[in-house]
Amino acid sequence: MFNVEMIIFIVYLVFMVGIGVFFFLRSGSGGDKGYFLGGRKMGPWVSALSAGASDMSAWVLMGLPASIYAAGLGQAWIAIGLGIGYTISWLFEAPRLRRYSIAAKDSITIPQYLTNRFLSANRALQVICAIIFLVAYTIYAASSIKACGTLFNTVMGLDATVCMYVAALIIICYTFLGGFTAVCWTDFFQGLLMLGALLIAPIFALSLVQSGNAVVENVVFPENYWNLFTNWKDILSGLGWGLGYFGMPHIIIRFMSLKSDKDLKKSAKIGITWTVLILTFSVAAGIIGYMFLGQIDDSSVVFITMVRKIFPALISGLLLSAILAAAMSTADSQLLASASAFSVDVYKPIIRRNKASEKEMLWAGRIVVLAISVVAVLIAANPNSGTIMGLVENAWGVFGAAFGPAILLSLFWRRFNFAGAVAGIVTGAVVDILWLVFLKDFGLYEIIPGFILSLIAAIVVTILTPAPSSEVTDIFDRVASGEDFDAQ
Repeated sequence: MFNVEMIIFIVYLVFMVGIGVFFFLRSGSGGDKGYFLGGRKMGPWVSALSAGASDMSAWVLMGLPASIYAAGLGQAWIAIGLGIGYTISWLFEAPRLRRYSIAAKDSITIPQYLTNRFLSANRALQVICAIIFLVAYTIYAASSIKACGTLFNTVMGLDATVCMYVAALIIICYTFLGGFTAVCWTDFFQGLLMLGALLIAPIFALSLVQSGNAVVENVVFPENYWNLFTNWKDILSGLGWGLGYFGMPHIIIRFMSLKSDKDLKKSAKIGITWTVLILTFSVAAGIIGYMFLGQIDDSSVVFITMVRKIFPALISGLLLSAILAAAMSTADSQLLASASAFSVDVYKPIIRRNKASEKEMLWAGRIVVLAISVVAVLIAANPNSGTIMGLVENAWGVFGAAFGPAILLSLFWRRFNFAGAVAGIVTGAVVDILWLVFLKDFGLYEIIPGFILSLIAAIVVTILTPAPSSEVTDIFDRVASGEDFDAQ
């Protein structure tokens, strides 16, 4: 079983690198816009599954099922919150962000969009955003790399740290070579694999339970396991996860990459359907895993254990590759978003004062990819770094609290200004971190107070400072009218 699964894992990893090489040889980098945004030429299927796969990292196959398995149905509020937030972001945020990013000087990164949205020459916002990106994405990438190490260690007994370095090297290779297009296409295939694994494993396990062939018969569930309404903090915290979608750069950048509004509508249907299915069956994996396996020592490997108990090596290797897919599809997007934030928003306008060539910018971004990967592996390899779900939770909270209110206000409030955006982003990040450090024991997810205070700060500062110019409001009016902008 070990040998067969190992061969499948290796074939899968080689395939991922091959995609990066293919797009590198096919069209080169395509300049900074091609490397960081795919030239705004992504189709609906690729964009939809890429957006979902870049979001649903290994926690959807390991972290969430483990939470449901260990604590019961009350943890399903995380899935409910994410499903609601993702749907709203596609239906209301995506159309305007795509059009507005083009209208705002054809912006190719979120920090660049927020600056160009106000026609500002002030680079403070881009620098602040880039700093938050680099810190939060390093933590986020560490969770994905940690999942790869856990997978290989659990399944094959290999050294987890060595496997983390190998996984990071693979991710670096295809991100380094193919940029945004390679990342989106690898995410597309990985999204299909994730969905297949989460559909197949729980359904087969449930059929075995019903036929009396479970690993443990007559499983007794803990008291209140089926109680969805546990306490208000769990419910509110779970729903709060949905707020993260409005400001998650590596997800909403997919909205900007679509070719047209028509493709966006189709992509929304695909993306929402995929995500709802993924979240539903992730919850089901935890519950059915308990029915099938009974009590196991480590809840984080419930999906892995279930798959290996049911299927022969050829099938289990393929299904467990979905964990690699989930981890890698998120890590590559995070690395690329960090690279774009540094090279486009810091290196070119500030360090090089707009004298950097496209080739120089691409290499600056690639160096950032390498640097963040190294730091992320060091964090992941640290035994005290926390759980996979914990690392994701921390990074998700910072992004949602810092960028969510600013992005939404920039799209829907005509009066919103540059000062308000800076105040909202800084307040959200600071409050989220302070709550995590000092008030975590209160039991309320830090994204909620961070998001609320960020929104308040952005609104108050905007009202107290001068209104934007007529040039700024004219662009807003054009976008609000529904005018479809062609990529420049």
